[in-house]
Amino acid sequence: MNLLAPATIITPALNDGPVFIEAIVLIVLGMLAIAMIGCLVRLLIGPTLPDRVVALDLMGMFAVAVIAIFAILIGQPVLLSVCLVMGLILFLGTAAFALYLERRARP
Repeated sequence: MNLLAPATIITPALNDGPVFIEAIVLIVLGMLAIAMIGCLVRLLIGPTLPDRVVALDLMGMFAVAVIAIFAILIGQPVLLSVCLVMGLILFLGTAAFALYLERRARP
């Protein structure tokens, strides 16, 4: 596999498949973009620090979803490993922040 070769955007499997699959993928990407904008708004104007952290974590999870969809579109399953690692790091970050908030709240 030549990693420097330009990747095709649509795999042959999707090209030969029904057109509605591409439409569904585009609709899902649009919905993820709208959700990410909502999370960005919450991140910027969130009233509390936990609200902002949850919004940031959710944006990361949406990014994982976008990467997974992109991996399906270009037919590169190696990107799914990136999604897995990114999801684990996001989970650990959120758990660490929750532990920090819990310890900070103690007198």
